[in-house]
Amino acid sequence: MPFVEGLEERTFEHSILMHMLYARDAKSTLQPNETQRNTLIVAGVYILVIGILWHVPYLDKIIYPFKLLTVGFHEMSHAFAGILTCARIHSIELDPDEGGVTRMSGGIPAITLPAGYLGSSFIGACLIACGFDTNASKIACLVLAVFFLFTLWWARSNLLSWVLIVGMTGLIILFWFVADAVALRYLVLFIGVMSCMYVLWDVIDDTIRRKVHTSDASAFADICGCCPSRVWGVIWLIIAFIFFGLGVIVGIIAFKESTAEQKAAAEKFLPGPGSANAAFPLSQPYYVLSASLASAAYLALGTLGMS
Repeated sequence: MPFVEGLEERTFEHSILMHMLYARDAKSTLQPNETQRNTLIVAGVYILVIGILWHVPYLDKIIYPFKLLTVGFHEMSHAFAGILTCARIHSIELDPDEGGVTRMSGGIPAITLPAGYLGSSFIGACLIACGFDTNASKIACLVLAVFFLFTLWWARSNLLSWVLIVGMTGLIILFWFVADAVALRYLVLFIGVMSCMYVLWDVIDDTIRRKVHTSDASAFADICGCCPSRVWGVIWLIIAFIFFGLGVIVGIIAFKESTAEQKAAAEKFLPGPGSANAAFPLSQPYYVLSASLASAAYLALGTLGMS
């Protein structure tokens, strides 16, 4: 019996020790390093700046193209949910009033309707997580390029969609070249924060603060019949907040490399022109072309937003 009691005691002590080590490991995993703290500070500044620009006349045109991009994420999410539920996508349209519509036939409305808000919030959260790492930001941009191609196919008759995507493509290419794509990382982070904030504001504005009968939540409530649209708006808002938080947590857990380590890794993975491992030297036309595309599209979108 003393042997059994001693074994049980040692087993209990071992389990306590393992629990303490696991708690310590979890704490260290969630503890941001210096690079991650700087990223969090930048994200906080983004939230503050976006919140200010959102409500200031004329200055709100600065983030107008990114609002449209988030609307594009919203409509893309409807379309992809439609494809997954065997719907036929007829078209995607964006309009200068920061609205959009996805026309489809078939599918499962109970899935495609909430996919707009939740899908764009999920995309924003993924971009926030990728914004903690340079190479992850490059991969995120490649995925966005695929989304852009699908959107252009579905919105091929919508001029605004073409202007938006061409401009964003030029901006991404331009930022890819700056400081070994470090600027690209902060652009991806900004787009992610913008997307999440737009979803939060849009859900509050359309379903909670003022009930819009034509909103996705209203149509979803009509289908379900169990809860009014404001209740669904609150549920979607909570899910969007969760996505926002998870994007930050995943970024902290997954990308622990320092700035120097990220720079070294970025020089080996799809390096931009001018880096040490680039396959071709940096030349002025790359900057001129990408900057021209982004500037022309930005001006065109600003003109549409002010008209």
